[in-house]
Parts: sequence; structure tokens; C-alpha cells
Amino acid sequence: MSYRKYKCVLCDFIYDEAKGDPDSGLKAGTRFEDIPDDWHCPECGVTKTFLELMG
Repeated sequence: MSYRKYKCVLCDFIYDEAKGDPDSGLKAGTRFEDIPDDWHCPECGVTKTFLELMG
């Protein structure tokens, strides 16, 4: 399964599963569905529900 990218609808931050979000404790390879519900966008602070799969 290839890695996917998700884009924040408010600030355009890109969450790349291949890179993760090391500053927030998400290791490279962390799948979107495995991100804890209390994670917030590092750019604007919204929850992961504001991120949409990039096509």
C-alpha cells in the first residue's frame, strides 16, 4: 500500500504519511487513520477531521 497525502482545508498544510509529523511525535510511515484523535494541525491547530485526502 502506498503512502497518501492529506491537506488541511483551512491552512493548506500537507500531512504526508511517508514523512509523518516528527515534531508532533508522529514517526515517518504513520498512517492517517493511526493519528491520535487529539493530534492538531501544526500550522493552524485544527483537528485531523479538517484534513482531506488528496487525489
